[in-house]
Amino acid sequence: MVNRTPVIAVIGAGIAGLEAARQLSGLGYEPVLIEKAPAVGGHVAEWNRLFPDMAPAADLLQSLEAGTSGIRTHVDTEIASLGRLKDGYSLILSNGETLLCDAVLFATGFHLFDASRKEEYGYGIYDRVITNRDLEQWFNTRHDPRVGKPKAVGFVHCVGSRDVKAGNKQCSKVCCITAIKEAIEIKEEFPDAEVYCFYMDLRLFGKKYEDFYIRAQRDLGIHFIRGRVSEVGEAIDGRVVVKAEDTLSGKPVKVTLDLLVLMAGIVCNPDAQHYARELGVAVDEDGFLKSRDNLGAVIESSRPGVFFAGACTGAKTVPETLAEARSAALAIHQYFNKRR
Repeated sequence: MVNRTPVIAVIGAGIAGLEAARQLSGLGYEPVLIEKAPAVGGHVAEWNRLFPDMAPAADLLQSLEAGTSGIRTHVDTEIASLGRLKDGYSLILSNGETLLCDAVLFATGFHLFDASRKEEYGYGIYDRVITNRDLEQWFNTRHDPRVGKPKAVGFVHCVGSRDVKAGNKQCSKVCCITAIKEAIEIKEEFPDAEVYCFYMDLRLFGKKYEDFYIRAQRDLGIHFIRGRVSEVGEAIDGRVVVKAEDTLSGKPVKVTLDLLVLMAGIVCNPDAQHYARELGVAVDEDGFLKSRDNLGAVIESSRPGVFFAGACTGAKTVPETLAEARSAALAIHQYFNKRR
């Protein structure tokens, strides 16, 4: 029985954590945001524009931050330990504070796959091989000398996802549309550049995603080559040589590029796994946190008072993440109503 305002620890202050905290506060609860990074926003804070409307990521974050003003927020703060209490949970923070709470919401997000593990693609070996994150940072700052003024750019899909050897056999869900978005942005920035997308399958399920693809291929002349990249090398002038097989035409392909962008896949945040194990929350075989079930209880764990929102349970789009954050807030509200 909770006779005071319940406190909810929200672990992670990316878009899932921010939106959930806003909703919980509006429902009369006391959310406390705990963020390991020096600032809130998570991965979206690193992105330039968001599909499908190409809206500035900064606009979304500004709105979410405005909605959480006044909510207690710890940034640059790690969780030293978590423990279960009779009627709640205890979190010891790296700033020395002990937080006693009545429920815990995991909004720990994801990590991008370390592209240097796929040595055959040359990330960390060849100067002109970068990742999707690196390119987004260039869109924001224009400061990465590796980008330069390219005349030929390639994108490799599924780097570290749908890859049993890499330990991540799942689809990262947003890589295809992100590659097309970034390819369009490159084409808009450098209209004379030849742009190539090397893909296994195009998985474009969301609203307006197919429109992106049609525009990229038909209107902007971006080349889509179905087939795995088999070899990446460096030419004498420092450009990148890519070899692949076009499985639609049955012919080998060899292109020389000024820039190669690897679409690093989504994997679970290892911090989430560590925290989950401390609380006795299950981790699924794919490394993400395990929902009570994958149909009607995705945002619930098997342990009472522990909830999920966003990419801690698997790859999510921005709209899905925000919807889960709202759903998790409502589930927490119902949880406390049942206890009254």
